[in-house]
Amino acid sequence: MGTNRRYADAVDARMNERVLQTVSRGAKLQTLTPLELRLDEVPLTIDPRPHRKVMAWVRFGDTPVRVSAIAARWTPDAVGIVFSIDGHEHRCWVWTGAVDEQT
Repeated sequence: MGTNRRYADAVDARMNERVLQTVSRGAKLQTLTPLELRLDEVPLTIDPRPHRKVMAWVRFGDTPVRVSAIAARWTPDAVGIVFSIDGHEHRCWVWTGAVDEQT
């Protein structure tokens, strides 16, 4: 039996949301430390009206997950992102290599 291509994206999105809900309940969101960020040494850009959509790898405990997020601030090495899971806003810093522009 084949798959339903018409609704495949919607089903995938619901499954991803359920996985994120489960993972986020069981562990603390990881973020870069002040030592890693070096905010007193490197330039920091803060977007007053963040709108740049990105896909980013984050960690809840030891579990990596990919989330759709907004890039709100950045340094040459890191990106401060904002994303929601089940209506709850989360914020963290990740390395720039963990972030891809969303199309």
